[in-house]
Amino acid sequence: MITEQEILVTGAGSIGRSLIPRLLERNPERLRILDNDESRLARLQTQFDDDRLQFVVGDIRDNSCLERAMECIDAVIHTAAMKHVDVCQHDPYEAVKTNVIGLQNVVDTALNAGVERVVFTSSDKAVNPANAMGTTKLLGEQLISSRRIGSDRSELRLASVRFGNVINSSQSVIPLFADQIRSGGPVTLTDKRMTRFFLTYDDVFSLVMQSLDRARDGEVFVYKMPAIRIIDLANAMIETIAPEHGYDPSNIEIELIGPRIGETFHEEIMTEREINRAYETDSLYAIRPESASNDPADSLSDFTPATDIVRSSGDAEKLDKSEIVSLLRNTEPKARNDGKRFVEAQQA
Repeated sequence: MITEQEILVTGAGSIGRSLIPRLLERNPERLRILDNDESRLARLQTQFDDDRLQFVVGDIRDNSCLERAMECIDAVIHTAAMKHVDVCQHDPYEAVKTNVIGLQNVVDTALNAGVERVVFTSSDKAVNPANAMGTTKLLGEQLISSRRIGSDRSELRLASVRFGNVINSSQSVIPLFADQIRSGGPVTLTDKRMTRFFLTYDDVFSLVMQSLDRARDGEVFVYKMPAIRIIDLANAMIETIAPEHGYDPSNIEIELIGPRIGETFHEEIMTEREINRAYETDSLYAIRPESASNDPADSLSDFTPATDIVRSSGDAEKLDKSEIVSLLRNTEPKARNDGKRFVEAQQA
């Protein structure tokens, strides 16, 4: 799907950045990165010396910018969004303008530009949303499903992917915990009951690639993610990182600060209603839109109807300390020396 194709990635945040080297390994004809942060793009340009890369400064709220960015593009991976729960909760209208109207601009421009496929990166917070960010992601998924219906561009294929918490992304607690431990604590935890689904950047790339290949009628694809108690994650990091900075782990306190506005105790991967439309492989769920008219065998030939789905991170089996360490070992700490030392210490 990527080889000798022209690909646009909207957004150069932690997800967009993680895709760049992995996409380049697939040998695209051109990889274009669109972001509204000039400084961020300048840093990426110095980091990657590759003639196939093009960097475009612009905003998904601007249709004329998107028209330029999508010239000759075969597929779009849409990661640009407002993703921080507390920021979106403080100003939900701005979240709507970026996460919903901006996505509509992307789909409309793709239709007009002859793009073949669009994959929208959503969030597990779209499931029974409890905050503004999750609500905008749910609207985005529904837009992806509905835009396919009645379109005279039947060759345009769309899909959404639902992410859990991506380890070491800007929304992950891992870099925050590492900074707090490096400073001698305390490590701030909102509630001992908190659980989350986690995935690595390699998981993200695998999910996006499979979704690009299988996109057809606005399906939602979900990786089968491990669940972690956040307090277990904090304790594992304290025990490992604290000695590296001369601290006794027993002296690093965990301070309970209470849930933030819009924060949930657990995350869910799909709704009760979606279970009846869910299919699975060993690693992936696919949720078909209620309006899908094609036979699922056409696009999901190696999937089977899903059974025994554990929807909530609160009900899922949790990783123990050694499994948490293994998960962190197999990811890429981004721009955080402490995260790197945590992983390296476990390998020693």
